[in-house]
Amino acid sequence: TDRCMAAWNRCRAVPPHRSNDSSRRWRVRARWDRGAPVTSEQKRPRPRTWHPGHVSRRTLADVCPRLNLTEAVVIADEALHLGHVSLGQLTSWARAHAGRPGITTFRRVIELAEPAAESPMESRLRMVLVLGGLPRPKAQASIHDRTGRFVGRPDLYYESQRLGIEYDGGTHRNSLAEDNRRQNRLLDAGVHLLRFTAGDVLNTPDSVVLQVRTMLVRHASHMRVPRAKGATG
Repeated sequence: TDRCMAAWNRCRAVPPHRSNDSSRRWRVRARWDRGAPVTSEQKRPRPRTWHPGHVSRRTLADVCPRLNLTEAVVIADEALHLGHVSLGQLTSWARAHAGRPGITTFRRVIELAEPAAESPMESRLRMVLVLGGLPRPKAQASIHDRTGRFVGRPDLYYESQRLGIEYDGGTHRNSLAEDNRRQNRLLDAGVHLLRFTAGDVLNTPDSVVLQVRTMLVRHASHMRVPRAKGATG
């Protein structure tokens, strides 16, 4: 396990053609070695030179089955978002190594992975919802108003219920005014919003699922929302 994680840490880097804001969100907003949120500029990991051959499908296949499902998906999201691998490559590799130990878990990780995810806590929030029995939301969906004007991109989005879900990390405090303006535009376009923090995601995931489930049921159209376990009627 230690060797696998060391290999993954050597792989993690940002390709030069992806040095945009979304890539920086991965570096600033989480410490990948421990999964702890980063809330200060001083804790930002130093950027590394990217070598295309460093990240391999085999490395991901070695690392992911040794983690719990959520953290394995977090790692896969990062690799996909930064362009180190593609879903097609991972799927093909898993198909070609059907008898490999841990391949069933790896296939499940591939199924749940999301290239559009822009931060590890966003990935964890999505996994809280999915593992809580809710439908999988879209990631970083572009929202437009009735005139076609772009109004924002919630971290997660249930289109049928027009429910946007945002993760508020350390960077939210530094962009509060712009985030508020964006929220107002989304609300004006008829999008309902829920916001969650790291404390919500890590400490009270059941409450997160309950709040989202309640909003989905309240604004349901044709989409079926699974009931909570033990619900009757």
